This record gives sequence, structure tokens and C-alpha cells, in this order.
Amino acid sequence: MRNKIVILAAMLLLGTALCAQNTSRPLRFAFLTDTHLSAGSHSVTDLRRCIEDINRLDSLDFVIFGGDITDFGADEEIRMAKKMLDSLRYRYWVVAGNHDAKWSESGCNTFKNVFGYEQFEFEAGGWRFLGCNCGPDMRMAPALLPRESMEWLEALEPGRKSIFINHYPQDTSVLNYFDVTRALKRAGVQLEIGGHWHQNRVMDYDGLPAVLCRSSMTDKKRPPGYNTVELWADSVSISERRLVAGAWIQQEPWYSRRLAEVKDTVHYDSHGIAASYPWLRYDVNDRYPQIREVWKFQDNCNIVAGFARCGKRAWYTTASGSVRCIDVRNGKRLWSKDFPGKIFSTPAVSGRYLVFGCTDGGIYALDARSGRTLWSARAGKSVLASPVIFGGKVFIGASDGIFRALDLRTGAPVWSFEGVDGFVECRAFVDAEQVVFGSWAGRLYSLDTRSGKLQWVWKCSKPSRMYSPAATWPVKAAGRIFIAVPDRRVYVLDASSGEELFHVEGGREAIGLSSDGTTVLAKTMHNTSYAFRADVPVPAGGELPASAQLWRVPNGMHYEIGPTQLLETRGMVLTASDKGNIHAYSLADGSQLWIHKISVALVNPMQTWKKGRDCYILASSMDGVVTLLKVD
Repeated sequence: MRNKIVILAAMLLLGTALCAQNTSRPLRFAFLTDTHLSAGSHSVTDLRRCIEDINRLDSLDFVIFGGDITDFGADEEIRMAKKMLDSLRYRYWVVAGNHDAKWSESGCNTFKNVFGYEQFEFEAGGWRFLGCNCGPDMRMAPALLPRESMEWLEALEPGRKSIFINHYPQDTSVLNYFDVTRALKRAGVQLEIGGHWHQNRVMDYDGLPAVLCRSSMTDKKRPPGYNTVELWADSVSISERRLVAGAWIQQEPWYSRRLAEVKDTVHYDSHGIAASYPWLRYDVNDRYPQIREVWKFQDNCNIVAGFARCGKRAWYTTASGSVRCIDVRNGKRLWSKDFPGKIFSTPAVSGRYLVFGCTDGGIYALDARSGRTLWSARAGKSVLASPVIFGGKVFIGASDGIFRALDLRTGAPVWSFEGVDGFVECRAFVDAEQVVFGSWAGRLYSLDTRSGKLQWVWKCSKPSRMYSPAATWPVKAAGRIFIAVPDRRVYVLDASSGEELFHVEGGREAIGLSSDGTTVLAKTMHNTSYAFRADVPVPAGGELPASAQLWRVPNGMHYEIGPTQLLETRGMVLTASDKGNIHAYSLADGSQLWIHKISVALVNPMQTWKKGRDCYILASSMDGVVTLLKVD
């Protein structure tokens, strides 16, 4: 009993000391962001210098990192980052940025496994600190706080004095920014701290005070550095520390502000959209009554892949690691099965076999009717790619440098090609002659379908791996391979040799073919769609002029970077946007037929089919919306 009293007395004394400390000095922490660690780059030296300076400071309470910790989300980069951050003498917290997520060879699994979390919540100095990742999950699109993170924010205890950490500014840079800021205000957030722009900036998100902070990296105008934050009970002050002529200098505060509760005064329409929303609103659907929603539901997870469909059943995967089967007649869920890793793979179905890849390194075949596992095969790293079933075999790439052909019935290896540089995330093109796929090392490969032997390799002329033909789903027609590459071109290659025949200006990662295989369909990043014949004569000079194209028209999509392939059915070219809209154009002349909005987020690969005079479109979006549309 006496020991308990002594311990209690000690705790009371400690609590009194902490309270005295809290009133005598502010909470003080270092904030670093956009470190962009990559082996052999100056970013590593810059961060090391920042960490050495932080470790010499005696008055910090902790350190926070605001995203883009790595440059490419590679496993090696993430492990290097963890080792460097562990050399801090202070406890630290991290959130992921778009560079950690979009180009992640593990599908964000390594970041989660190495650091141990994807969101955090802790208390310090009378404040609650909240942080989460920002997306986009693997597929190119504007940022989007994942559905799982939104549910976490919305479930937080409301009205508690809080600071929110996220990589992106919570403005139109984030597709669901209005939902985020509404949830933050409800939770009691009084300040948000972020990065992304690589510079110190004062921001305001519909009344919510915010700052963006500089990158730790040196550039032409600025030496290495970071920010320190002093947080009192009702105010904040932020200063930059810079390495100048070999000495660290603490500059005068560039941001000081009184903090208080933020009331939400934003006006939202019946769909929950803020008045400041800059893109198409849901009332666009009223203008095109020929498009009707048969059913629609909101999943509780992000969806970052397309559908498989057979008859009355359809299957889709979620970023939280689930495979789900629904009845396409009513959207009712028939079964769901969970897996140990995130899933970014669009499933394929043939007979009883439903096949997909998982970031736990597995390639799985389930019984399409029941969800029972029929077989699994292991890769050395995550499997982000989407399978193709052809001739009784499954063709799929992975992040371990191997492209595989597996027996559909057993999962047994048929052949493997072990010479892939970079990781694979696309769905390959497969026919009897060749298997064509790209990787995140700037390369496009063609393999013999029967043996897996290399036929040819095409390489993008741009040196950065950011310009890889890796997210595009290649198509083939008229003896040619067509790909859209982030260098903003569509390339046309000879299918048998890989020789580059010509290119078309405008594109990113989305391409498609008409249903009869005669017409190539593409869109640019800047408000234009176009079409040209697959067998168009090779132009002189290597570039197809606009005069040789069937049509090239403004598409009303404005700035658009979504990688979802274009489809054509019944003379309608269906183009998915990165902001939740589906646009339909005439195959004949490119004129706009209709627009329908299903969400505010990237629309994933769609499924279409005909029934009588009607056309059905099964669609989903990255924020978990699933819907069936009927076109009369």
C-alpha cells in the first residue's frame, strides 16, 4: 500500500512539473517535408544534415514528416528513409505523400509495414495531432483522401483542439477537399500543416488556417533546411532553419497566428458539394435524361481497379484488400473475401476461375461463385498488375522483375520471363503471337506467348522513369501496338519488331480501340480528345499531323490525367475522367453525346454490355462509388 502511495505521489509531482513546463514554454517540434529520398541524390545529404542539426537541439518535443519521404516509393528508398529517421534522438511521426504512394512498387504496403501505420493520432501539450496519407492510390489522379481515412476522420471525437498533418493542401488539389475540411472542422482542427509545393506558404481552406512548408532539399535559390513550430495554448509561430555557410541559422518567424475554434460556414448543395467546387456538379446529370442510374452504392473502401463480369455477376477489388462479388441486376453483394495486402489488380474471370494479384505477393484464383480459394501462386514482391486469361493460361506481371504465365486450372508455372527492369502495374495485351506490357523503368516488352522468350524491347527516349509506358494498357490493331506515355504522346510501334513508326502529340496513359478494332481513341491532358485510323499510313517526319486524324475536338474535361482506357460501344466513345465524370462522344465525328457524374474521384475501368436497344455501363470510382448506368 505504501509503495502505491509513493508512486501516486511521484505521478502527481510529475504531472505538476509537466503542467508548469506547459505554461512556461510552448510545445516545440520540427517539421520536415518533401525529402524525396533517392539513393545517390543530394536529397540524402540534405536530410542527413537536417537530422544532425535537429539532434543538436535540446528544446524539441518531437519531429513530424509531412510526406513525399521518398522520390519513387521504392522499397529500398523506404527502408533507407526509416534507417535515417531512426537516427533522430526525438520521437517522430510520418505521413505518406503522392510520391510515396503513386509509384510504389509494393502498392503502399512497404510504407505501412516499415513505419507501422498509415495514420496517426497522439496528444501533446494540450493538443491532439492527427495525420494521414493523401493518395492517389497507385493510379494517376489528383489527390484524394482515401475512403478509409475519411471514415477515420469522421469517427473522431468532435470538438477537440487539434492540428492536422497532410501532404497536400486541402483545396482543389484534393478531389474530396470539401468533405475533408468539413470533417476537420467538426473534429476541432485549428491548423493544418502540409507540404507538396516545396515552399513556405500561408493558406486558408474555407476558414481553416493552414501552412505549406518548404522541402528539406537544397535548390538554386535555397540551401537545405526545415521548419520549427512553437505551439502555445492558443497561438502558433513557425520559423525556418537554414544551413548557410556551414552554420545553421534560425530565421525570424514567417508565420504567427492566434488559433481558435473554426466554425463551418460553407454552403453545401443536396449532394454535399461545396459552393466553391470548380468541376462539373451533379446537376449535369439532369441535362442528359437518357442516362439513368439503375442502382448505386458507396463502398467503405477505396476502389482502384476495374471489374470482371460474367452474366449476372460482377467482381471488383478494393485497396483495403477485399474481393467482392455483386449481382449486376441490383448491386446486392453476394460475397466478399479479405486478403492480407491491398489490391490494385483488375480481376479476370473465365468459367469458374476468378484471378487477380495482391500486394502480399500472391496471385490468387477463386471460385467465381463462392469465393473459395482454388489456388495461389507466389511472387517475390507485390503483384499490382492485372491478369489476362488467354488460351487456358494466366498472364501477369509483378514487382519482382518477373512476368509469368500460369496454368489457369492449377496455377502451375508455364513459363517466366525474368528480365523485367522496373515493376509492372498494367494489364498486358495478349494474343496468339505476343504478350506486350510496360514497366516503371521506361520500357515496353514483347514476349512470345507460347515460350515467354523476349521478342523486342522499346524504350521511351525521355530519361526519367516518370515517363515510363507502365500504367497504359497497350492495344493492338493493324499489326501495330499503340501506347499512351506520360511524355504526352501516343506511340505507334510495329508489332513484330517494336520499331517506332510514328507518334501523335497529346496523351498521358489512357488509350483505347473502337469495338471493331479500326479506330484508335485517345485524350490529352488539356481538354482534347482525338481519333485516327489504326492503319493510317506512316507519316513522313515521325509525327501524325492533325489533318491525318479522323477528328480532334475539345472534350470539356479541361486538365485531365486519369489513366482509364477509352471504350467504344454502339458508336459511343466512353471516356472516364479523374474527377468522377463519364463523357460520351460520337465515334463518327467526336461530338459530345452526354456527360454523367458518378462521383468526385477518378473513374476506374468500366464494363459495358448491350441488352436489346439498351446499353449498360458498370462503373466505379476511386472513392468507393459503384453504379450501374443504363443508356436509353
